[in-house]
Amino acid sequence: MTPLKIHYLQHVDFESPGCIEQWAIEKGHKLSSTKLYLNESFPELAVIDWLIIMGGPMSANDSNAIRWINAEKEFISKAINAGKTVIGICLGAQLIASVLGAAVYANPHKEIGWFPVYSPDNATNLLFQEKNLPPVFHWHGETFDLPAEALLLASSEGCSNQAFLCGNKVLGLQFHFEVTLDTLQQMLTFGKEDIDGSRYTQPAEYILEQQSLIAESNRRMYTILNHFESL
Repeated sequence: MTPLKIHYLQHVDFESPGCIEQWAIEKGHKLSSTKLYLNESFPELAVIDWLIIMGGPMSANDSNAIRWINAEKEFISKAINAGKTVIGICLGAQLIASVLGAAVYANPHKEIGWFPVYSPDNATNLLFQEKNLPPVFHWHGETFDLPAEALLLASSEGCSNQAFLCGNKVLGLQFHFEVTLDTLQQMLTFGKEDIDGSRYTQPAEYILEQQSLIAESNRRMYTILNHFESL
């Protein structure tokens, strides 16, 4: 197989691609990045096959406060229209939803910690080869409406729209299958003020105690990446 050229957009230094980078290295794919917090430039679309959009504490609605948000949305839109594989995680999923015309807004609850998600129609799909997933890692305060013609893949008790697929090549994941112990520790260090004891936030100590769940999340991230690789 010809190596894929995978490009990711990173919004803050503590939300890296995690196990996605490990998968790309193991597969021999080429990985490049635009670190928006360093004001780096977007590549030419012709030189990439996949676009992965990472998370971050900002909002998809922050175009007035963050000067690169609109340029990023334009780049994501062009990638989707060009038929690239596009995967968004957390903020990345919200940016995809916004680009596709859906609203992004505050969720009734923050979700921070390890919580289960479920298939909304109790059926198998890209995420649910089995009926149930173990708890997955969440860190978000906003959510999105489902884009037109998107297939809802997952919901949780605290947030109805957790994952969606548009066509065959555009995936949004609100939660973090890609998380590693390092990225988990980084998020806890830089985002600890968000953990406020509300209904769907867990203490940092408990979150770290559940690190045995990381391996299964990463396995499922690999399954998703392998699926898109096979298209």
